[in-house]
Amino acid sequence: MDKGFEKRKKIVYDFICDDLYIPMKAKELAVLLQVSKEQRGELRAVLDALVDEGKIMLSKKGKYVKGEAKHLTGMYQANARGFGFVILEEEAADDIFISADDTNGAFQGDTVEVTVTKSPEGRRKEGKIVKILEHGTTRLVGLYQKNKNFGFVKPDNQRFTTDIYIPNEKAMGAVTGHKVVVELTSYGNDNAKPEGKIVEIIGHINDPGTDIMSIVKGYDLPTEFSEKVLNQVARVANEVSTADMAGRKDIRDWQMVTIDGEDAKDLDDAISLVRDGDGYKLGVHIADVSNYVQENSALDREALSRGTSVYLVDRVIPMLPHKLSNGICSLNAGEDRLALSCIMHVDKKGVVTDHEIAETVIHVDERMTYTSVSKILVDQDEAEKTRYEACVPMFELMQELSAIIREARHKRGSIDFDFPETKVILDENGHPVDIKPYDRNVATKIIEDFMLLANETVAEEFFWRELPFVYRTHEAPDEEKIKTLSTFINNFGYHIHVGANEVSPKEVQKLLANVEGAAEETLITRLALRSMKQARYTPENSGHFGLAARYYTHFTSPIRRYPDLQIHRIIKETLRGRMKDNRIEHYEKILPEVTMHASQMERRAEEAERETIKLKKVEYMQDRIGEVFEGVISGITKWGAYVELENTVEGLVHVVNMKDDHYEYIEERYELMGEKTHNIYKLGEKVFVRLTGVDKLQRTIDFEFADEDDDEEYWEED
Repeated sequence: MDKGFEKRKKIVYDFICDDLYIPMKAKELAVLLQVSKEQRGELRAVLDALVDEGKIMLSKKGKYVKGEAKHLTGMYQANARGFGFVILEEEAADDIFISADDTNGAFQGDTVEVTVTKSPEGRRKEGKIVKILEHGTTRLVGLYQKNKNFGFVKPDNQRFTTDIYIPNEKAMGAVTGHKVVVELTSYGNDNAKPEGKIVEIIGHINDPGTDIMSIVKGYDLPTEFSEKVLNQVARVANEVSTADMAGRKDIRDWQMVTIDGEDAKDLDDAISLVRDGDGYKLGVHIADVSNYVQENSALDREALSRGTSVYLVDRVIPMLPHKLSNGICSLNAGEDRLALSCIMHVDKKGVVTDHEIAETVIHVDERMTYTSVSKILVDQDEAEKTRYEACVPMFELMQELSAIIREARHKRGSIDFDFPETKVILDENGHPVDIKPYDRNVATKIIEDFMLLANETVAEEFFWRELPFVYRTHEAPDEEKIKTLSTFINNFGYHIHVGANEVSPKEVQKLLANVEGAAEETLITRLALRSMKQARYTPENSGHFGLAARYYTHFTSPIRRYPDLQIHRIIKETLRGRMKDNRIEHYEKILPEVTMHASQMERRAEEAERETIKLKKVEYMQDRIGEVFEGVISGITKWGAYVELENTVEGLVHVVNMKDDHYEYIEERYELMGEKTHNIYKLGEKVFVRLTGVDKLQRTIDFEFADEDDDEEYWEED
């Protein structure tokens, strides 16, 4: 240790902590401490060391302040490139950037203590991890490689950048090429790799199904229900009894349909619609799952733990066992079912003028698909219209009301980022035979509009009842991100008004409308989307920015989302007059944890779903190496350009494969520019690319820029 440096640290520390000291910048301190210009770099090193140790703090204005830095607690989110972020436990707190040198050996998912080392005005805070409180990852999935005296596992998750050392006696007989689950026994340090023992062999990397199961295990997704849960489900009745119907509003004579995808089996929402004077009487009827899943039962605890159903590319991992989700809780046509209904009177401007939330008994007339309803309304398919003749007038009324509701939502500023979702078509062996954008037709929009209206209506009522509730909230974008977006779009002649340091959703909507059809539409739309925050579940209502809604919740999918099931219980207790002080206190106590957990499980499900789609995209493309495709540049980074094809497949053109020039990244314009040619690649630009390779393990696709007819030349060269 440099004793001189430690002595200088003490002098500076004592000076800053003196009662006569006023917070000062480094230059001002240098003058008062009579530090020469040559020694000012050393003073800066002393100050940085004191900040790193948490002994002093650096203010937003760059002034050094006495007093120990506050130790904050949060979860470490690692990045494949070594740095990471700490997501703080405090509600709505900004994440803290952690450089690769300041992670202190933290692993992805660890609960850590962090101090803020830099807090620049209008930019993300930077920090240093000072203590690991709890390891969040105890197991990993990866590829096993056997050596003579030991083995190691290369983790699938790229956030874990270090191989795991496996002693031979802890390898469970695994051989090179096995995908395995490894339990960590040591987290390693600067001098030693993490160490572990294999606890499960998933299968060989080339075995069918091993790839998806590796993702399932990697995200710790549950694959089975416990015997206790299944025994509880076995006792649930298969039909609605007369006793079940007692005290409910009987609306079995109302004309009613479900509209879902062809493959859907858990049908949790039904629609009824009739004219009501000059307006409409719209019923959104949701399966009463809470009637069968009692609070704090084994079934409820399992549903809470899972948080959500997970829709992987080749399977569904349900929140509830199939006997419930596909049986008594599914609103199957021709069957009596229990429901929680939101019955709304909507005027001709799309405003809900009156509504009723009631426990009901319903009877669905027809199980419709999005494709079938679209055939009736758009294609005017005579065979389809004849088959569903009795329902056609209601479908036409649905289309009419949907357009009114959508226009009303648009007028208030609701934002519609209409990027295509991916639909992967698999054969009987799970091999992808086609990939295409998911079709959002007239029927999907009808259901979306009606569900949104019901969710808003329910949220508003319970907000004004001032009762504990679960809201779906979406906060306004960060000021820094909106300023960056504003600066960028000014280059194209567009403007976005930011009032009182906050942008309104209507401004974002106007921007998207202004760029529609322009060459830079894709570029600006993607950047606007990246400026948005993620929606989450909270017990407090702060509105939904993207929908421009003051009140919003998730009421419509209790079969597959735990928050919906939770609020159904609150609604029913309120309707039955049971929401007394003790129940209010109960919900106030549990909802913060329930909502935080539900948000985390939603993120886990989304990531797992994305990874399985990426996997099948790679599998689909691996037989097409050498082919040329047309696409759009969807991302620009210093290491290359991402290109998205029409079928939603995305790959990277790495800068090392741009052989016509050396390309530099122009960050402020999201462009790559050639040093000699001055050739420019920018976001939203249409290009041709040749597929050069895929990596199924890393789930990546590599392209190089090409001309339209280059594929013929490629094969001729071979």
